[in-house]
Amino acid sequence: MDYKKEYADKLISADKAASLVKSGDYIDFAWCVNTPVAVDKALAKRAKELKDVKVRGGVLLWEPEIFKADPNGDAFIWLSWHSGGADRKRINAGDGGFYIPLRYSELPKYYRENCEVDVAYITTTSMDEHGYFNFGLSASHLMAVIEKAKVVVVEVNKKMARGLPGFEADVHISNVDYIVEGDNPDLGQLPKGSFGPVDEKVAELIVEEIPNGACLQLGIGGMPNAVGSLIAKSDLKDLGVHTEMYVDGFVDMYKNGKITGAKKTIDRFRQVYGFAAGSQEMYDFINNNPQCMAAPTSYTNDARVISQIDNFISINNAVNIDLFGQVSSESSGLKHISGAGGQLDFVLGAYLSKGGKSFICLSSKFMNKKAGQEESRIVSTLAPGSAITAARPNTHWVVTEYGKVNLKGMSTWQRAEALISISAPEFRDQLIKEAEKMNIWRRSNR
Repeated sequence: MDYKKEYADKLISADKAASLVKSGDYIDFAWCVNTPVAVDKALAKRAKELKDVKVRGGVLLWEPEIFKADPNGDAFIWLSWHSGGADRKRINAGDGGFYIPLRYSELPKYYRENCEVDVAYITTTSMDEHGYFNFGLSASHLMAVIEKAKVVVVEVNKKMARGLPGFEADVHISNVDYIVEGDNPDLGQLPKGSFGPVDEKVAELIVEEIPNGACLQLGIGGMPNAVGSLIAKSDLKDLGVHTEMYVDGFVDMYKNGKITGAKKTIDRFRQVYGFAAGSQEMYDFINNNPQCMAAPTSYTNDARVISQIDNFISINNAVNIDLFGQVSSESSGLKHISGAGGQLDFVLGAYLSKGGKSFICLSSKFMNKKAGQEESRIVSTLAPGSAITAARPNTHWVVTEYGKVNLKGMSTWQRAEALISISAPEFRDQLIKEAEKMNIWRRSNR
């Protein structure tokens, strides 16, 4: 069937697409690289005539024009599922932006059961000969958004990489209300995370625990990036990929012959991911690559799915961890940083996997620029307002540059002792004093 006439009938300008929004509406700006560009510019021009438009999105790789046109959030209230730099700035600035707590595996269900969507704007590939637009780099939750939206608008970008689907990675023109052809801008990129000696030491400690044939999930940031770099240079072989976020480290490992997927117990030979953000080199690698399988996070992040994969290795960052083993990875006190994402999903799934391990990695200390002094990332108790991303029963391995500890099965005093042992030496005596006050330290230990 030729879909050219239907395409022409549904083609509208970005200004016309922006005119669909009314004050008070819930609209969706997709996710990460799929955030609309042309429609965003057109919608920003309406900032003075709109009020309380609630815009959902996340992992922004650039500052949207609606932020610039409405810095106080009078017209557009940003509701973020997970924060990139622009999200974080908006949320911490005041009432123009807010975070939506979630487990990423549940996000498609959130939309289908709990979220109202008046208009959805999603950047996609061009339409193929069968009438399908591909979500490209973010299968994630976008089909659920489309199913719930009253009006669906796709913004075509010819430069969007085509992610070959596992499922829920395409939308047919029959399920699209309008089409916008933008200026085909370059895709937003995420610079490769830099890493230093501390990250490299943490990476060394983790890589020692990874067997041949393991399946990997890497989070974002310097330490997971260092792990990927070290694996690429290692003797490991037949590794697999099943991850929420596809990052450049996987490409490096593949090009060095480390990834085959041959030992995966499900989805053999496929690198499974929910969304991707990184360099143009990585986007080119994913484009039309049959080994890369785009799927919704209700699959990629489902602990029941992850648990079916033997020797699953999950590696994620944290902001702080307290002596009880509670992990905070999304905020520091009241300061919002990122989001829960799929960290808990993978912490749970990796532990359920036969031979699986989940690693929470962090530097032992950081420089508090406001206070002008170094502070420990391992703390007695989390600062008020800090969100707990992984509760203490779920924490498995914790790694700093001073060592690694497995907290499973440990009592509160054993956990305190273990975590203090991998803290920066200059903070250990104070942490012991605080543990004593909290009744989680045995005097015979010191």
